[in-house]
Amino acid sequence: MQSHELLREVFQQASAKQIAAEMGLSLSMIYKWAESPGESAGSGAANPLDRVESLLKATKDPRLAQWICERAGGFFMKNPKAANPHPFFLVPATNEIVQEFADLLAVIATAAADNQITPTEAKRIRARWEKLKSVTEGFVHCCEHGNFAPIKDAPEGAAKK
Repeated sequence: MQSHELLREVFQQASAKQIAAEMGLSLSMIYKWAESPGESAGSGAANPLDRVESLLKATKDPRLAQWICERAGGFFMKNPKAANPHPFFLVPATNEIVQEFADLLAVIATAAADNQITPTEAKRIRARWEKLKSVTEGFVHCCEHGNFAPIKDAPEGAAKK
């Protein structure tokens, strides 16, 4: 889906007039964002989604996407590359997920032992959580695509750490 198509759908559910007011922009600017690039040629009104995409491409820094996802109440997780799938067997892959979860619980237990969590401990917990999400996402991606070849064809002991 193109960004302008998504915005057009969003504006069918949300009031473009209210959005314009809350953002301090003209209603015509909001509607320009929902036009295809051919329709809005020369307007100089690149929509915010396209601008964010350009910023991501220019910086190659996933923290931008992570920041946006956090503001939306979620998190950013890169999809595994189809050309470079996660190389691990099915059973070791599930074991790795369990081990990552155990590692996360160990970090949490250590941090909470004194009934308080310091900012440094919170950062360690976040890092383990991100690692667990990443390992699990790679496995789930293979499951969703029904492509277990990357898991089955991996050499023994090739579980990703």
